[in-house]
Amino acid sequence: MRISSLLQCVQGHNCWRVTYTKRRICVLKGSTVDISCSYTHPTSYIEQGSFWFTQKHPVDVRSYPESAGRVEYNRNTENHHTMTITHLTEKDSAEYKFRIITTDEGRFSGLPGVMLTVTDILLEMDPTSVSEGERVTLRCRTQCTVGLNPTYIWYKNGQSLTNPVTSYNSLILDPVSSEDAGNYSCAVEGLERILSPEETLTVRYGPKNTSVSVSPSGEIVEGSSVTLTCSSDANPPVDKYTWYQKNVTSPKASGQSYSITNIISEDRGEYYCEAQNGRGSMNSTALMIIVAGKQISVLTAAVGIIVVVLVLILCLSGLMWFRKKNSTSTSNTRDTADDGQGDSSPVYDNISNMAMTSTAAQTESTDDQDDVHYASVHFSHSKNQEVPLYSTVQLHQPQKQDQDVQYAAVKFNLPSSATHLPQPLH
Repeated sequence: MRISSLLQCVQGHNCWRVTYTKRRICVLKGSTVDISCSYTHPTSYIEQGSFWFTQKHPVDVRSYPESAGRVEYNRNTENHHTMTITHLTEKDSAEYKFRIITTDEGRFSGLPGVMLTVTDILLEMDPTSVSEGERVTLRCRTQCTVGLNPTYIWYKNGQSLTNPVTSYNSLILDPVSSEDAGNYSCAVEGLERILSPEETLTVRYGPKNTSVSVSPSGEIVEGSSVTLTCSSDANPPVDKYTWYQKNVTSPKASGQSYSITNIISEDRGEYYCEAQNGRGSMNSTALMIIVAGKQISVLTAAVGIIVVVLVLILCLSGLMWFRKKNSTSTSNTRDTADDGQGDSSPVYDNISNMAMTSTAAQTESTDDQDDVHYASVHFSHSKNQEVPLYSTVQLHQPQKQDQDVQYAAVKFNLPSSATHLPQPLH
């Protein structure tokens, strides 16, 4: 006996009945769904089995190749049955019916069954490419309503947006800025692990954050070379770079890089670049190029330092030797003076071979007359000396004047106790 009606009763009791918890279910692809029902059958029949099926001919869904390992049956209480399907795909969308098998060939299917719709969550963006300052609307859409009044969550580049401007299932960007460009997706709250496919928002804007870098870095010296590189953020990308030197009217070069070779002092100054695309242009901040003199090699510098040190050492050594020599000479002079003062011999003084102090009358010389030189010699005697001592005074004779006559007058200053006066020498 086969019974396919939803309700079959005999005299108001012993009914065949299947009652589904939900008649329509909408779920997201990749999620899990529970389809439940309760059922009764005449007490005269003994239940021998039950299952779910979708095809015209009742075949247990667990036997479907595509359902292998994804379908489970659970009998929570008597006459209550739940089927769980995991990792749902769009192919799982179907009408699921519950079938009871009893003794005496009793068969009963609960018709109509439960309509299951597996939907993908989609993101619609209008438009997908905008210019800075325009408006963009994004919509999160499903083929059916997932739950009651679902709340949608928005993501940009995999990160959830905080405080987005939304309206039900829509995200509004107005006005759009360059920072809004990126990959967007959405999800239903409570099912955050199931994200919509990403949609890319493209924002067109002029050059921004234009800057100049120099390579190699560090001090720039005469004769070296450097390369300046211009960088800028723009969409579409920068299609023209121009290089300028501050206070110079004409451009220096074009292209993203500018190389200065064999640098000279005239190359010093401030350099900047201008970046352009179809949306606008922007100048970078100026980069100061300071040119230093040619570098001296380490070896040359070391040799120079050594030479300077050696010269200083020699100078100091010479100065010390000179000072030591003077000190020795002074010491010897003092010793000689000390020896003279300790002797009882008379001290002679004021001896001169110059004819500047002559006491005799000096006659005028003529061309044919021999030169005559006079000298005055004075002897200073010690007061303790009683007997005068005489000394021979020898004056230097010039070689060319063999016939010159020199006179010397010697005067002795005798102490008061002396009784004899010396005779003058001729």
